Amino acid sequence: MQRLPPTWAERDATVVAPDLLYRLVRLGPHLARVTEVEAYTRDDPASHSFRGPTARNAPMFGPPGRWYVYLIYGMHHCLNLVTGREGDGQAVLIRSVVVDGIDDGRTTGPGRLCRELGIDRTWNGLEAEVFDDGVVGPRPHVVTRRIGITKAADWPRRWVAG
Repeated sequence: MQRLPPTWAERDATVVAPDLLYRLVRLGPHLARVTEVEAYTRDDPASHSFRGPTARNAPMFGPPGRWYVYLIYGMHHCLNLVTGREGDGQAVLIRSVVVDGIDDGRTTGPGRLCRELGIDRTWNGLEAEVFDDGVVGPRPHVVTRRIGITKAADWPRRWVAG
């Protein structure tokens, strides 16, 4: 198993997102296999970076390969991998993972995933650990519209493990 360098994420979110499927990410004490993602870029009206840097979205503009965690509806945390070059304002939302010993239903959906694995805003800006263990998974991936947004919801920027 090889840990990928942070520069691996220094690509457009729409390229990193499908490449992140089936990769392993370290989430606290767990190695989790990524099974669903969504891409957000600065030109995307649904992206937190669309209107430029703020205190809340600052990690999206930081170096690639770090975590960006935000709170939605005042109660659910969402985990994102920062992508693109520093200053780009891009990220990939991790919507679902599989973790050995944890029921899949508890880590499907970004809010449940974060709650189950203890992910909160203290993760903001921390370096992500992404691993390639050689597992490719079925191809092609399913590409669909994104979930839970109203702006640019029809953009095909959600990838689900096939």
